[in-house]
Amino acid sequence: MYSSLWKSIHKRINMAFKGEDHLDSLPLPVQRMHLIQVDSVQRWMEDLKLMTDCECMCILQSKPISIEKDEQNELILSSQYSTCNNLQLLLKRAWIISTELTRIAQKLEKNRWQRVHSMTVRVNCHVRSMINEYNTFTRSSSEEMHQLEKLLIDKCSEFTAFTERCVQTEDEQMLRSMKSCVNETLTTVAQYFGQLIELVFTHEAQNLLRQIDLSDSVYITESAINSLFSLTQEGAHLCRIIAKVDGILCLTDILTDNTHSEATHAEAAAVIAQITSPHLTFTQHLSSFLENMEEIVTALVKLCQEASSGEVFLLASAALANITFFDTMACEMLLQLNAMKILLAACSDKRIVDTPYSRDQVVTIMANMSVLDQCASEIIQGNGIQLLMEMLFEKSSSGNTAEVAACERVQQKSAVTLARLSRDPEVADAAVKLSCIPRLIKLCRSPTERNNSDSVLVACLAALRRLAVMSPDGLEDSDFQQLVKPRLVDSFLLCTNMEESFV
Repeated sequence: MYSSLWKSIHKRINMAFKGEDHLDSLPLPVQRMHLIQVDSVQRWMEDLKLMTDCECMCILQSKPISIEKDEQNELILSSQYSTCNNLQLLLKRAWIISTELTRIAQKLEKNRWQRVHSMTVRVNCHVRSMINEYNTFTRSSSEEMHQLEKLLIDKCSEFTAFTERCVQTEDEQMLRSMKSCVNETLTTVAQYFGQLIELVFTHEAQNLLRQIDLSDSVYITESAINSLFSLTQEGAHLCRIIAKVDGILCLTDILTDNTHSEATHAEAAAVIAQITSPHLTFTQHLSSFLENMEEIVTALVKLCQEASSGEVFLLASAALANITFFDTMACEMLLQLNAMKILLAACSDKRIVDTPYSRDQVVTIMANMSVLDQCASEIIQGNGIQLLMEMLFEKSSSGNTAEVAACERVQQKSAVTLARLSRDPEVADAAVKLSCIPRLIKLCRSPTERNNSDSVLVACLAALRRLAVMSPDGLEDSDFQQLVKPRLVDSFLLCTNMEESFV
């Protein structure tokens, strides 16, 4: 019913509200009686408080602060610093409005007209505050944006007036006929709101990219990239907005400019990692990305090689890992750039590759590159099979949910990489000599070793079957009969039921 952007914003919120109105806990007849007894002036005072609270804040935030001329430079720095905060404030206000619109729809379904009206008043206030707040920190806005702002404000006012009439109407039949009009108005408000937010963030992304492109100040460039990164973390739609306004080209320029610091390069890599995530469904930016892919990949490999910390390596390798999902051309570029040698060398440095998250990025690149026949020799030369064997033992040291999930991905992808590479007899022989087969069997038979992960189990079964073809003498007869000979699905069911048989 509502715009796609509004839905994207709203997906990030928790729908469990703890602060419901005290009337919700009362039986319906008691609720109605309570509403009838409330004096209209008292009700108006309650609504007025909601309005004035928002409007007072809006006016206070909009008041200009006079400055002396010699403080102009300080003001410029301050405004650059606050850009990210202003965008976060705007996102928060948008989050509040989208939440309120959803709650209005829920209350409307239950015919809670008093609640619908009070929340409509609140949305009206928040919309006006959001527009005023935005206009206080934006440098310029288009005529289209002003028109949308006016449309949204007018429709919110109409919505408030409409719900007020519904509250004053006691005729049930009349309310039923008015309900469809209220629904239609709510839909229109949501659509205008979504269009305005889309336009606002497109405008802000363009401003940030313009700052990066035109500024000679390291501070301004880093601040703008940081603001871009904060936007990409808010969801797919904001990543799409950045990608469609030539963000890729701007980021490429930053990555390939050696005058920028490592920190700036790392920030740019972080933005690229966000907008190239394989989880994003939009592909409009791919043509722009493919045009610049060689430069981007080269710069990211160099950043991995020269990384002075684990964080920088993680950001650069995450961007590379996402890029390898795009096209085999990226994997071929990585081979030409000796990326496998660089990544494997980094894994031996615990100062650089120090978490399961970093190893997850490395093994993702290895898994995607392993489809190329030339990759096998590169991995063998860099002791990559030994690294894959170690990754099969990946365990979380903290028990943190995110870290446990990262460890599962490392185990799964290392098994997938072994399965793909073991088509090469030299790789299979090296894996057998390193005792990969016993470890794969252990992972299949022991649910706790794989943290009860089905994806790890499937990958291990596939790797085990590939190695068994190349080296059938490495398995006990019982392992062969249960884990290799049956159909994959039968072996999978056998292994998933093992935990129950031990109880």
